[in-house]
Amino acid sequence: MKKRILFAVLGLVIVIAALAAVKTMQIRAMIDQGKKNVPPPETVTTAVAESESWEMSLTAVGSLTAVQGVTVGAELPGKVVEIAFEPGAKVKHGDLLVRQDTSVEEAQLPGAEAQVKLTQSILARNVEMLKEKIISQADYDAAVAGHQQAMAQAGTLRATIARKSIRAPFGGRLGIRQVNLGQILREGEPVVTLQSLDPIYVDFTLPQQQLASLRPGLPIRVTCDAVPGSTIVGRITAVNPLVDAETRNIRVQATVANPADKLLPGMFVNAAVILPARQAILAIPATAVLYAPYGDSVFVVADDKERKGGKALRQQFVRLGERRGDFVAVAGGLKPGESVVSTGVFKLRNGQSAVVDNRLAPTFRNSPRPENN
Repeated sequence: MKKRILFAVLGLVIVIAALAAVKTMQIRAMIDQGKKNVPPPETVTTAVAESESWEMSLTAVGSLTAVQGVTVGAELPGKVVEIAFEPGAKVKHGDLLVRQDTSVEEAQLPGAEAQVKLTQSILARNVEMLKEKIISQADYDAAVAGHQQAMAQAGTLRATIARKSIRAPFGGRLGIRQVNLGQILREGEPVVTLQSLDPIYVDFTLPQQQLASLRPGLPIRVTCDAVPGSTIVGRITAVNPLVDAETRNIRVQATVANPADKLLPGMFVNAAVILPARQAILAIPATAVLYAPYGDSVFVVADDKERKGGKALRQQFVRLGERRGDFVAVAGGLKPGESVVSTGVFKLRNGQSAVVDNRLAPTFRNSPRPENN
C-alpha cells in the first residue's frame, strides 16, 4: 500500500515538473519573439531650439476712457423748441445742440435795454449838473447805481437766453438723443452724451514691483477684440503716484490715437508696455511641449545607439517662461541647437525610435495671424 502511494506521488511530481518545464519554454519563446518584434519608427516633425532676443514687456488688461466725456444737460428749466443735432454725429466746440423756449426773456430784453439807455441819459445829465453843483453827490451816486442795475438786468436776460441754447462744450461724437421736441426739461436733465474719441486714454494697473520700470513716454501696444488683427501704438502719459493699499497695484494711463473712432470708452483691451531692455531666451514651438501636472517636458531627437543612422526620442523635462505667438521660452532643461519634436508629442514615449520628416511641418511665427475660414 505504501509503495503504491509513493509511486503515485512520484508520478504526480514528474507530471508537474514536466508541465512547468513546458510552460517555461513557452514563456521564454514568447519573450524572445517580443524582443524580435520591434515596433516601426514613429514619423515626427522637428524644430531646433534657437537662441533669440525678445523684447521685454509688461502686459495687463485695461479699459478705455475718453479724454473728455460728459453727458450734456440743461442748465435751466425750459421747453425744447429746437433739436439741432443728429444722434451719433460729430460736432465741434460751440455747435448748437438744443434750443429751449426763450420767448419770455426775449420779450423782456427790449424793455431792459430801453431802461439801460434811459439810465445812461440820466447819468450823462447828472454828470454835467454835478459839475455845476445843481445836484448833490448822493443824487449822482443814485443815478450811477440805477444805470448799473439796468445794465445788470439786461445782462441777466441775455445770459439766460444764451444758457437756454445748449451747445457742445468741446468737439467729439454725440451719443443717443435723450430729449424730444416740446419736452419740458428740468435743471440738469440729460440731453445727449458727448465723447472726445481721438485720442483716447487706456487705463490699466500693474503690480508695485514694476514701478521702477515705468515712466511717462514708454511705448505701449494695444490690441482689442473689437478691432481684430490690428495693433495700436501709443505712449504712457501718466503714472499714478498713489499705490492702491488693497491690491498693491499702481494705475497707469496711456494715450493712443483713434482716428477711425473704432475704440470706444468702456471697452477692455490688452495693453503691453514695451521696455527698453531685451531678454536673451531659448525658443521652441509651443506645440513641442507635453504639458502635465507633474511637470512639462519635450522629446529631444538624438542618435539611436542600437540602430545605426537611426533616431531615438529622449523625454526631457523643461522649465518654461513667457509665451509669444507660436513660441514659448525655455528657462531650463534644454540646450541651444537641440532638436525637439514639434508636433504630436502626446502619442510619443521615451526611448521610441523615430524618423524625421519635416515636409509637412507647420510654420511657426512670433506674430501669427490665423484666418477664420
